[in-house]
Amino acid sequence: MSRKRSGPTPLLPSPLRADGSFALTAARGGGRKDGVLRGGGFAAPTNPTPHPFPMRGELLRKSRLGQRGGEGVSGRAAFGRPPRHFPLRARNATGRSFCGIIPPMSRLSFSRVFLPSTTSTNDVARDLAARGAPEGTVVVADYQTAGRGRMGRRWLAPPGTALLCSILFRPDAPAHRTTDLTTIVALAAADAIQQTAGLTVMLKWPNDLVVVRPDGWRKLGGLLTETGLSADRLEYAVVGIGINVNIPTEALPNLSPDATSILAETGQGTDRNLLLERMLEGVATRYERWQMGERPHAEWAARLATLGQPVRVVTAESELQGIAERVDEDGALLLRTPDGVLHRVCAGDVLRAH
Repeated sequence: MSRKRSGPTPLLPSPLRADGSFALTAARGGGRKDGVLRGGGFAAPTNPTPHPFPMRGELLRKSRLGQRGGEGVSGRAAFGRPPRHFPLRARNATGRSFCGIIPPMSRLSFSRVFLPSTTSTNDVARDLAARGAPEGTVVVADYQTAGRGRMGRRWLAPPGTALLCSILFRPDAPAHRTTDLTTIVALAAADAIQQTAGLTVMLKWPNDLVVVRPDGWRKLGGLLTETGLSADRLEYAVVGIGINVNIPTEALPNLSPDATSILAETGQGTDRNLLLERMLEGVATRYERWQMGERPHAEWAARLATLGQPVRVVTAESELQGIAERVDEDGALLLRTPDGVLHRVCAGDVLRAH
């Protein structure tokens, strides 16, 4: 008799093996299916079904979860700079082989790990980073059971409706430059949404993606960056991003009072694959410029909807209200209160004041 499960089974990474391979194993049950991960995609060869998040130019399949507990999938990551094309081979249920071609990425070499469901893409990316995964590893999930945002908030999105991914960076940089990496991804995401859906997106300090309306800001997405440090330098940084893409208007109140989605704003569905690809292209371009010494500060400041606006800032210690005048070189918000005092805010929740 089959056993009922309350929801999707999260897939957890195993330790990185000496040969560069790793496994993604369900938290419940046992069993394992072999697959491959080369440069950009994952294929599970047994009982393949259409992946809920098909990626253009990549052959993706997900393994079914067995009736007696969850099954895992394992993959081998061919890390390093990819060849001109990446052939991805696997076998279907009939034993016949099939092949897909994965186009190369410019600048950064992105190795993608696709999961139908996981606790959090940041959790998986951090675990892979600790086991030696290279810069450019991208973890993408169709659903998160324990997604989270800034200040410990939960990040909720119905399955198949959001772009949920985490990007691993390994820059040779001091820890205080972490905010630059978050900014690079936020700017790339905003541009990708404009290019893909024709929707103008601004940033709310520090890096929320928002749509500006006369009655306030509507949150379209958010970022969460987590790091590993060696002394005062970055060993790695994982930048996670969640974007509400195809969430219908009627479902938004269940997420947050100020939530919106690309679908709700434009009335049109958006190809999450295309959105991801354009975002990664923007990340690669900005990251390359950043490594050459160009900081994203000016572009970021010009994109902030917060500046020049009356705002209320809630921090762990206090609450301030005033005009958001500018941001300094370290990314702190400079807020002038009615008494004329200029306050430097390094972290907090910014709300539009009326």
